[in-house]
Amino acid sequence: MDVVQAIRLYISRMLEECGPGMKVLIMDKETITIVSMVYSQSEVLQKEVFLFERIDSRSREALKHLKCICFLRPTRENVEALSQELKDPCYGAYFIYFSNVIEKSDVKALAEADDQEVVREVQEFFGDYMAINPHVFSLNVTCCCENLTWLPKALKRTVQGLASVLLSLKKCPVIRYQNSSEVCKRLAESMRQVISKEAALFDFRRTDIAPVLLIVDRREDAVSALLNQWTYQAMVHELLGINNNRVDLSGVSGISSELKEVVMSAEQDEFYANVSGGACVEVLSRTCTSTSARSRTTSRL
Repeated sequence: MDVVQAIRLYISRMLEECGPGMKVLIMDKETITIVSMVYSQSEVLQKEVFLFERIDSRSREALKHLKCICFLRPTRENVEALSQELKDPCYGAYFIYFSNVIEKSDVKALAEADDQEVVREVQEFFGDYMAINPHVFSLNVTCCCENLTWLPKALKRTVQGLASVLLSLKKCPVIRYQNSSEVCKRLAESMRQVISKEAALFDFRRTDIAPVLLIVDRREDAVSALLNQWTYQAMVHELLGINNNRVDLSGVSGISSELKEVVMSAEQDEFYANVSGGACVEVLSRTCTSTSARSRTTSRL
């Protein structure tokens, strides 16, 4: 189960299924983050994508010779913005991919807006989460509860994100939750409703050991959140902060412009891929040894 590869596979299919030729990629503020965490801009350019746009951008030049790939979350705002785009299309053909399940009423609204019949495909690709590491993902939900009760918007986003993870990994789990927590119970019930409603999507081949979605309350384990892990990745996050695989160093005085924001992605940085899970002391020791060896070799030359 590798969430990074699951997202990469979806993006590769999106960029390749529309065929050869110059393309424009339209995203929203969340799908931009989803894509950038697993694909570098240079990799996307190699797929013949030469223009990147936001769906909420109001000024787009008409380029009818380009194919347009839209990767969007199925929100009301995105559907309305896409409908406006289809009424007066800037590009020759549109291949539309939503990051989660889209309502039939929204598909109907897009069809009615497509008077010029420029839409070639509408598909659901379940990449509605930020893949940090192969086994770690985030939904970037900063505040989910108030007075120990789910905020409706946060609950909806969490359910959508978890459903997307399960569908992208092709898992239909048994749901287990902490019965003493009302927050866990509410999330488990919402997940059951989604799996029941979208039973056709969750109809995967059964395995001998059923996957388990375990939902526990953070308040039951207050100690773990206070522990400091001594891995390289954990120490960087503890001391500098990693947000969406990026470290913001803009507040450091005298730092060069190219280092104001550093990307820390195992997909794009071989060094980081090799050391991110290693103990910080061992990583520093290995790096010093390697640097010394290179220095000695250089001095001999």
